Amino acid sequence: MAIEDLTKLERRLFEWIKKSDFETVPWSSQRAAEAFDVSEDEIREALAALTSKIPHNIYVHYNEGAIRVSAED
Repeated sequence: MAIEDLTKLERRLFEWIKKSDFETVPWSSQRAAEAFDVSEDEIREALAALTSKIPHNIYVHYNEGAIRVSAED
């Protein structure tokens, strides 16, 4: 799949992750849900979809007790 195949929420989330520093600042589904005015479940589903739809553009890992996320074109 390609970036063009993402849903509106997935694309917005991808762009937000690219512009943010979730390598230094731990990822928070709650903060993301508030920023996008959607539920935490919708954010988790969108994040999971990004990892399967564009796996070479997003990196999710666990470090120092927290989830870290980064993305690039």
